[in-house]
Amino acid sequence: MDVLLIADLHGNYGKLESFLDVRADAMIIAGDITNFGPIDAVGGLFSRIDIPCLAVPGNCDPRDILDALERSDAVSLHGSHISLGPVTFAGLGGSNPTPFQTPCELSEEEIDSVLSGVVETMDRTVHNVLLSHCPPQGALDEIDGVHVGSTAVRRHLKAFDLVCCAHIHEHRGVTELDGVKVVNPGMASEGQYALIHFGIEPKDIQIELSAV
Repeated sequence: MDVLLIADLHGNYGKLESFLDVRADAMIIAGDITNFGPIDAVGGLFSRIDIPCLAVPGNCDPRDILDALERSDAVSLHGSHISLGPVTFAGLGGSNPTPFQTPCELSEEEIDSVLSGVVETMDRTVHNVLLSHCPPQGALDEIDGVHVGSTAVRRHLKAFDLVCCAHIHEHRGVTELDGVKVVNPGMASEGQYALIHFGIEPKDIQIELSAV
């Protein structure tokens, strides 16, 4: 199963068709779909995607984007989970607090509560994936020498085989933390994406960073 991961569109949807030209079985979007709104473009965006699409909001998305996602052709994954074949996806939208007081920020306690509920109820399959806008603390989360990722995401890390995150534009990449793979696909507004191949066996997850 091949899954296309994009994030940080920030309202720039001009490369969507190029992303769809990448051969994939599904698409997942790790937040910042808009740039502080407007949300009325969300329905049209997802109607153009002709493969299963799962999404969470980012900290730069208005909180009422959750309602727009629920009404769209995408699956809103914040605080929820779904299984596609051998892969279970769980979702966390927004981010831990930032200095900028962006629209969709959660306290670490709120993040912990959301993830606790998801982890307790999700079906476990061959590959278990967290789609989270914010990275776990300690992985792809450094700004000026300071790790700004979520401590709550880090606490729940071992419940997953892979964390797909975004948020920190400067930290596109693939790494491993506590034996769990973490990927930031880069900025979709600049044509960056990741293609994730899920193999038959557990832990057989191959990730390719690319751009259109």
